Amino acid sequence: MSRASRRSQLLRAGSVRGAGGDCRMAPDPWFSTYDSTCQIAQEIAEKIQQRNQYERNGENTTKLTVTIRALLQNLKEKIALLKDLLLRAVSTRQITQLEGDRRQNLLDDLVTRERLLLASFKNEGAEPDLIRSSLMTGGAKRGVPNPWLFEEPEETRGLGFDEIRQQQQKIIQEQDAGLDALSSIISRQKQMGQEIGNELDEQNEIIDDLANLVENTDEKLRTETRRVNMVDRKSTSCGMILVILLLLVAIVVVAVWPTK
Repeated sequence: MSRASRRSQLLRAGSVRGAGGDCRMAPDPWFSTYDSTCQIAQEIAEKIQQRNQYERNGENTTKLTVTIRALLQNLKEKIALLKDLLLRAVSTRQITQLEGDRRQNLLDDLVTRERLLLASFKNEGAEPDLIRSSLMTGGAKRGVPNPWLFEEPEETRGLGFDEIRQQQQKIIQEQDAGLDALSSIISRQKQMGQEIGNELDEQNEIIDDLANLVENTDEKLRTETRRVNMVDRKSTSCGMILVILLLLVAIVVVAVWPTK
């Protein structure tokens, strides 16, 4: 039995009690929907091949065409449901990012097969027997690998569904611990940023005080300079008056001094 088949059986298993009385987890609805979608895709490929055989034999294909159209619509709805379930599981952290990527790859394969089936239904794509062989779970035909079989990661190989779920929960817990540590670091950095901001505010206040002090000192210097200039002008005027008075005194002395 292939690993993919073994995994599907584990996922499809219901909540039953084991010999020891323990209850198993309910199957994952995503994989249940995925399995049914794969079966629809396989049925479509078989119906297309049957329709083409009828056409080659000149038989009526109306009923088969209607059936194929209904199956294609059902396939489209199933793929939309898978997308919605995967989005919910990832957004609510029910699965790890690694598991989400793996399921997205499976979903992308389904979308590709849907396009191939639709093109084959319209007689625009690959041969229906080639598509059918690629959809079969029993192996490959004409050298085409089975697209539904995925390469299972080494860390989950050989594990049961419960063990995989426990492993996912452990990974989520480790991620939570990492996020808590990151949150603590960010909080410390935020606190440091606030302290630096407060220090800058204090420094800005000191700079403003210094600027006001320098402005006041500059105003005082300009006032004192004006006073000094005024005193200097007055001193110059007084000196000239004194000189004039001395000259007048000298003239008077010369005039009144008796000549011999």
